[in-house]
Amino acid sequence: MAFLCAPEQLAEGQSRGFLLAGLKLLAVRKDGQVYAYQNRCPHRGVPLEWLEDQFLDHSGSLIQCATHGALFLIDSGECVAGPCAGQALDALVCREDTAGIWVELAL
Repeated sequence: MAFLCAPEQLAEGQSRGFLLAGLKLLAVRKDGQVYAYQNRCPHRGVPLEWLEDQFLDHSGSLIQCATHGALFLIDSGECVAGPCAGQALDALVCREDTAGIWVELAL
């Protein structure tokens, strides 16, 4: 497992982008659980964020692709609206303990 960040560096309802081992990643904390994905839209392969660390739609309840507006469920990465509906973000195995948030990189 690779260290992503300290637990307090990802607040409830917050999204953050990371570059780890050359991979662009994103993490979101929802209902106390951390979800991590590759920062890559399945539609065009482009990074998702609007601005640095801005991955969520205006309601904060969905991950949104800045390029074409595709919407993804935070807890599964499934695209529920937009040009890649039915596809999903590439999820990473993620765990959290008092020392940090950790992800498993499939290199």
